This record gives sequence, structure tokens and C-alpha cells, in this order.
Amino acid sequence: MIWLAALIVAMGCALVLPVNGYLMNLLMQASTYAIAVLGMTVVLGYAGQINIAQAAFFGIGAYGLALGTTALGLPFFVALVFGAVIALLFGIVLGGSTLKLGGHYLAMVTISFQEILTLVLTNWISVSRGPDGISNIPRPHLGFLALDLAPHYLALCVFVLFLAAGLVIWLKSSRLGLSMQAVRDNELAAGVVGIDTYRVKIIAFAASAALAGLGGGLFAGAFRYISPDQFSFDDSVVLLTMALLGGVDVAIGAVIGTALLILLPEWLRFLKQFYLAVYGLAVILIMVFMPQGISGYFVRFFRRVPPMQEGAITPLVFGAAGSTGGMLLEVSGLAKHFGGLRAVDDIDLAVERGSVHALIGPNGSGKTTTLNLLSGIYRPTSGSIRLGGRDVAGFAPHLLAAAGIGRTFQNIRLFHSLTAFENVLIGSFRDAGSRDAESRRARAAAALDFVGMAERAHVTVASLPYGHQRLIEIARALAANPTLLLLDEPAAGLNLTEKQNLVALLRRLRGHGLTILLIEHDMDLVEQVSDRIAVLNFGRRIADGTPGEVLRHPDVVAAYLGEVAENAPA
Repeated sequence: MIWLAALIVAMGCALVLPVNGYLMNLLMQASTYAIAVLGMTVVLGYAGQINIAQAAFFGIGAYGLALGTTALGLPFFVALVFGAVIALLFGIVLGGSTLKLGGHYLAMVTISFQEILTLVLTNWISVSRGPDGISNIPRPHLGFLALDLAPHYLALCVFVLFLAAGLVIWLKSSRLGLSMQAVRDNELAAGVVGIDTYRVKIIAFAASAALAGLGGGLFAGAFRYISPDQFSFDDSVVLLTMALLGGVDVAIGAVIGTALLILLPEWLRFLKQFYLAVYGLAVILIMVFMPQGISGYFVRFFRRVPPMQEGAITPLVFGAAGSTGGMLLEVSGLAKHFGGLRAVDDIDLAVERGSVHALIGPNGSGKTTTLNLLSGIYRPTSGSIRLGGRDVAGFAPHLLAAAGIGRTFQNIRLFHSLTAFENVLIGSFRDAGSRDAESRRARAAAALDFVGMAERAHVTVASLPYGHQRLIEIARALAANPTLLLLDEPAAGLNLTEKQNLVALLRRLRGHGLTILLIEHDMDLVEQVSDRIAVLNFGRRIADGTPGEVLRHPDVVAAYLGEVAENAPA
């Protein structure tokens, strides 16, 4: 209701307040630019992908509308959609071909695209009209509404801005939006919990381009004239700065940042020749003292509403762990070579359903590399991995998550900007039994309660102590209802009490029939929870059996303690 009231007030002001032509142009520029900056909120703020070509997509939308109305004779709104769709398609093509690069490489590619588009618009005179640009761009007529009048057209721009902002706000808490934020915070963990990271990044890039194209089309109608120099690299930098100043991961930040950079210079005109210096200093001070943007500075003062209620929590169901007996995981001849280094060298491993199978060995023996092969982070050099009789060797992480493999990491990999509940909710996206939002929320709440973290559900994980973060990571893996749970040194960094609680948790999981493959250096913990132990040394398996058999095996003793001299005293 607040959003609707704000929309009505904003549109009413645009229609009835007496505004001179210059200020009207500034307001139309601000509202159309803000729509493009909302695209930066999606691609950079939500998904964490650098895009320095937003002005290019803005220009594609503007030229799509201009050429659609003047050259093709399309109705205004058809041409507006036409321009946004063309921008979206360019976003898909550019994103699909470059998003695997990431980081500064992605930034360089987007800069190149921006420069190429500027050259094309300048020199393809037969289509773009070259440096002279396109003039006499018509505004729409919508029944009795004379949208060609400046106040009415401004009201249209404000309406579209509010609509786009509402969509971006809704996106943040949706399944797709949480997936984008997971990719931003930790792409490796996002893949392991079942998110197709490449697909999510392309969607974010395409949505950003579409919003820029929509804003560009409205911009062209607002000024009725466009030329290539309005969509240059400098303009992309301005759009990026607007997003950063306002708050890159908050939709309202796009509006604040745009208004600030467009209107602040006008407010400082009275300083005459000094206004640019004051303007630049103001921008620098905001970025230094408000690194999360203006809106981010204020948002941190508002606590999140706890996303679940304790009374609504149901017991966690382990549907995938129902069957017992037989081998769940069968690894044969598995190898991973990094050049001349054989990190994993022809190992065989069989894990029985419903058991806890420990994988131990000295540092550098290949344990974590084995888990990375089983979870799809690495592709094996050779060998087979059969899960429930199905060969899954070489599958991508998100496909292995869908097949039933969940895991935790030696170095905790949580989505640090999200709450404990949101982290675990993302894990529930891959639970086949949770097909609607309510069932996923119930699954996430149950997983948190199972590990004893229900009371901390609304807390941002970055502010939780280390031991609690370990439990949140385990709960996230359990929320996906895995068939096989891979735990990479879950006791690392825990104190004695936390280790005892972890032992109790692992025993409960075994009691529910969940199959666990455990890497751990704490031999006392391994003995307490394991049914079988396999030992690796220099990438090869040297022993496999019950804890009593393995821990007294001479090769295992030698691997941990070194060879015992024949004449050494007893």
C-alpha cells in the first residue's frame, strides 16, 4: 500500500505541479536513467557481475524506439517493447559469450562492447543516421490521454519507473533473486547447493539489459531526439556511479543515486566556477563514508523481520535416506592429475547406504580433491563415479546436487550477506519434495531446527560465531534432502564442546539412515561416528575397513607417524 500511495503522489505531482521546461527535462532524464540504473541493481547488486556497458543497452533501447516509430511506423508502445527486447537479446548474446570469464575480464569485454556500439551508431549512417542522430521522435497517444504533453509523459515515465522498481524489489526475495545473491556471495558454494550459476548470471545480465533498453526507449520519447554521443562510455560510467552512490543492492538506491547525480549539479550552480569541485568532493565523501551507498547506510538500521516462527516448525524428514543396504556410492579407478602431479591416483571406494564412511589421511593425501571430484568441482582425469548405480563422473556441481549429493567445505562457504534462514532456504531449492514456496520454507525451518539454529534464523550469517556457521552450512546441505552427504572436516576450528555436539548431530543423522562420507583429522571423532574408514596417502588408497582394523594397520601407522626403525627401543 505504501508503494501504491507513493506512486499516486509522484504521478500526481508530475501532472499538476507547475514546472518549467528545463526542470521538466531534468525530471524526465532522471526517471528514465533510474530505470537503467535498476538494471545495474540486478546485474551488479544482486548477481555481482560487472557491467560497464549499460549505456550501450540504454542506447539500443533508444534507437529501437526511434527507428521503430520513425522508420518502421510502429506504434509507440510496440516500438518501446521492440527496443527493450533487442537490448535483452544483445544482453543474452554478450552475457552468454563472456560471463564465464568474470571479474576484470568481464569488465574489459563490456567496455569493448560499449565502444563498438558507439562506433556502429556513429558510422552506420544508413540505419542510425550517423552523428546527426534521429529527430522528430513521436510521443504516444493513449485514448483520451495526451501523453505527448510533457507533464503527462513524465507521469508515464514515473509509472514505468515505479513498476520496474517494484519488480526489482520483488525479485530480491524470490527464488531467482536469492540464487543471484548466492552466486554473488560465493559462486562455488552456489553451484554445489544446486544453482546453475551460468544460467543465473545470464538471466541477470539479460534482465539488466532489458531494463536499460526500456529506460532508453522512454528517454528517446522524452527528448524526441537522440544521437550516438548520448550513449558513450562516459555515460556507462555515470550509470555505474549512480548505482554505487545510491546503494547497488537496494532498488531504492537506484532512484536515490540517479536523482543525486542529475539534480545535485543543478543545486550547486549558485557556486558558479566552484560547483564542479564541490560536486566531485560530495561524491567522493559519500563513497568513502558510505561504502554501501546512501540507501545501504540507512537500511542497516532496520532489522529484518524473522522469516519463520518456531511454532510452525515441523520435524525434518529424510526422504532420500529411506532405503538401506547395498552400495550407494561406487568409485572405481578415480584419478585427477594436475600436470605432473597425481593428486588422486586410481582409487577405489565403496560407501554403503545408511553408513558413515570416513576418509582420512595426512595433509596433501588427496582427500579434499576426492570430495571435489565427487561434487563436480573438478572433472576426473579418469575413472567412474556411480551414485545409486548411475554414472555421474564429470557432471556439473548443480547436476550432482540434483542427483542427491550435498556437501560442506573445510573453509566455510556461506552466503555472507544473507540470513541463516535464507542460506538454508537456498539449499531447499533442490529438494524434490518441496515444489512450492511454503514447503521449501518449511523444509528450511526444519533443517535449521534439526541442527539447533532455529533461534538464529533471522541473523545475518556473517555476524554468527564460527561454530554456528558450521551448523548453518550443514543445515543448508540437509535442506536439499541429499542421498549422500559429503562433510569436509566439519570439526575444524571447533572447541571441545562444539565437537561433542557435532558428534551427537552426526549420530542423529546416521540414526535417520543418511549416508555420509566424512573427511576429518580428529581421530577420536572419526572412531565415535564411523562405520568404515578409508585411508589415502599420496593420492592412493592404502587401507579400507572397520575403525579397529584400519587404525592398527601398519601402513596407516607409517603414514601418520613415519616408518618405525627396526632396532628402535620398545
